[in-house]
Amino acid sequence: MSTTICQVMGFLVSSLGVAGCIVSTAMDSWSTQDLYDNPVTAVFQYQGLWRSCVRQSSGFTECRPYFTILGLPAMFQAVRALMIVGIVLGILGLLVCIFALKCIRIGTMEDSAKANMTLTSGIMFIIAGLCAITGVSVFANMLVTNFWMSTANMYQGMQNIQNRYTFGSALFVGWVAGGLALVGGILMCLACRGLVPEETRYKAVSYNASGPNISYRTGPYKVASGYEPETKARKGAGYEEAARSEDGRRSYPSKYDYV
Repeated sequence: MSTTICQVMGFLVSSLGVAGCIVSTAMDSWSTQDLYDNPVTAVFQYQGLWRSCVRQSSGFTECRPYFTILGLPAMFQAVRALMIVGIVLGILGLLVCIFALKCIRIGTMEDSAKANMTLTSGIMFIIAGLCAITGVSVFANMLVTNFWMSTANMYQGMQNIQNRYTFGSALFVGWVAGGLALVGGILMCLACRGLVPEETRYKAVSYNASGPNISYRTGPYKVASGYEPETKARKGAGYEEAARSEDGRRSYPSKYDYV
């Protein structure tokens, strides 16, 4: 997979993920009334992060926003914060990713700058996806806890305490959107490796010129008895530096130069 294809695919998948996070946050069906024990009812209730709605059998729907902040549970407010942070990071990541696309050339921007921008947008998408998945999972855990508490109260004969709520469609949209943003961020991080300019792995090595060549006379070997004293090395014209001729070529001693 080339760098451009990986980068474009990461951008498209992340865009779908961020759009899904926005849609999921705005939806009112985070929790819906469980109708398992009461399939025939004149009123159907469902709730979102910002308001609760009531739909009657006649088709009339009335929604009422939450007019309080401090009166809401702490976990509920944490889910709100996580979804908002995920949306903000996702939008910022899309803006950075647009300028980091390799197919778009802006001025004299180098590939190293595009690589850094691509990595930054990928990290933003990953964090945004994790925030969305975490927020939806926390809300789902709240629903499960309240559901089993309501079920236990119903078996104890206290049916009119509260209604039971189950998973709404917004939860599944949020899970899918968070996963898409996470996958898009990983693709952007992988595309960053292809944008980094390759540096030379081998450093320049300076070589010094070798010394002048010295020619030595080759002759038959003399077998020593082992008792003779070591003789000094014989010096002659053949052991000295070969002289260069006027035309620049190297001249070598002949066999008549030695005694």
